[in-house]
Amino acid sequence: MARSSTSKMKNNFVKKHSYISVPSEIISSISYNSTSLQSLLCPPPPQKPTTRRPPLLKLLLRNPTFWFLSLILSVFFFFGTLELYFNLDLFSLYGPDHPRLRPALISDLKSHFPQLGVLEARLEGDGGNGGEEEEEGEREFWRQPDGLGYKPCLGFSGEYRKASEVMVRDRSRYLMVVVSGGMNQQRNQIVDAVVIARILGAALVVPVLQVNVIWGDESEFSDIFDLERFKSVLANDVRIVSSLPSTYLRKRPMEESQTPFHASPRWIRQHYLGRLRKDGVLLLRGLDSRLTVDLPSDLQKLRCKVAFHALKFAPRILELGNKLTERMHRHGPYLALHLRLEKDVWVRTGCSPGLSSEYDQIINSERKRHPELLTAKSNMTAHERKLAGLCPLNAIEVARLLKALGAPRNARIYWAGGEPLGGKEALLPLTREFPHLYNKEDLALAGELEPFTKRASLMAAIDYIVCEKSDVFMPSHGGNMGHVIQGHRAYAGHRKYITPNKRHMLPYFLNSTIPEAEFNIIVKELHQDSLGQPELKIGRMGRDVTKYPVPECMCNGTEVEVA
Repeated sequence: MARSSTSKMKNNFVKKHSYISVPSEIISSISYNSTSLQSLLCPPPPQKPTTRRPPLLKLLLRNPTFWFLSLILSVFFFFGTLELYFNLDLFSLYGPDHPRLRPALISDLKSHFPQLGVLEARLEGDGGNGGEEEEEGEREFWRQPDGLGYKPCLGFSGEYRKASEVMVRDRSRYLMVVVSGGMNQQRNQIVDAVVIARILGAALVVPVLQVNVIWGDESEFSDIFDLERFKSVLANDVRIVSSLPSTYLRKRPMEESQTPFHASPRWIRQHYLGRLRKDGVLLLRGLDSRLTVDLPSDLQKLRCKVAFHALKFAPRILELGNKLTERMHRHGPYLALHLRLEKDVWVRTGCSPGLSSEYDQIINSERKRHPELLTAKSNMTAHERKLAGLCPLNAIEVARLLKALGAPRNARIYWAGGEPLGGKEALLPLTREFPHLYNKEDLALAGELEPFTKRASLMAAIDYIVCEKSDVFMPSHGGNMGHVIQGHRAYAGHRKYITPNKRHMLPYFLNSTIPEAEFNIIVKELHQDSLGQPELKIGRMGRDVTKYPVPECMCNGTEVEVA
């Protein structure tokens, strides 16, 4: 019975087993991968599905806003690095849209990061009255002087106009002139040449520019000035011809180079008119300061007409000068400086450059080798010359003067002039206080200056344009360029022109015990009448109308006449 029940149990057990057919390849793969058959046939119980979040970096890389902000920050970092390294304000130099670029970028950043706007508002709120006072100081610096309503007024007398009809038809007298010096010296001599031609009733042959020995500049009149304009503007005053008629070419012109300083119209007629009538041609050299500045009213007006209307720069010079002016103006008003820091200036003036004892020795040695270069009074020491106001301001003094007069630190400054003694290091005291300092080499695009680089007169003309069109102009020392620009700015409406009161202010510069606030008040008071206001010349002899055009060439009535 027991055996029988055991047999039943075995049979039942066998019946409960099931068999499947599995290919040998699967069995082999199962054995190779150490996976049991049970794991294949009995999968693990199902688990709750879990959502895997992609990494943060992948999310950022998929976000277009992230790429846009990265590009903006990269641009800021790149230009910021250049600005710090090269001391440039690159956003405002090139391209017509750059003045709008920075505000647009900042606005976009604020839209993505509202905290920036909050921070900016807090900073502006913390400025208080100090910020308002600073803004008022900046506005005061850029404020233009009261021109008292003076405008160009060149109404010639009836006698003058009647004489003009005869002169412009005359074909028997010709005046030739050779002008020398730098561009601004030549400009002054050309003005005098036109007036002398008028005094003699002669036609003026286009002035010959003497080759400059120092710079080797062989520029001709038409290289610098617009010749056709020169002829047309003066057509009713003096006949301008490009060359002598063929009938005079074989004649050797009578040459005169001994014209005295400040010669009067009467002296000129007495000494030159007889020769001119006899020979038909007169050649004059060395006209620098030869013609008196005290002339009859009509001749004074003629000087202004030549200086401010007839003598315009050649189109290609004017084009580049206007481009550089536009680049300076794109970010607001700008100041122009004429810095006289070149080696030859320190040698000629007998002054100390104030850089170091090494440079003082260089200048002193040069003076000993070339005593003829010294144009200053030799019986005065360098210190005495400085106290007398006879020396150029150096970079330290220019920076202190501008700060005292309220020039903002972010003021954009264009400086004209040659290579300073000591190179760029000589300008460091100025760039530390006013980092946005540029010259034509900084502003010009690649290749723009190439046609002018070996022509000192053309380079000086470019400087002249940018300086004359500035909002504020200041020379560090007197000279031809400063004087001509002073008159030009006055004639254009008395635009601000700072004349450093060197003789009165330098003792305060040398006194280190004066507090800065008190120093600034003193300097402003010394210059309150030296900011380009009209300077009436009535009753004052010896003042050039091309520097002080009021009242001979300007009037403050309602009518403006330019003949």
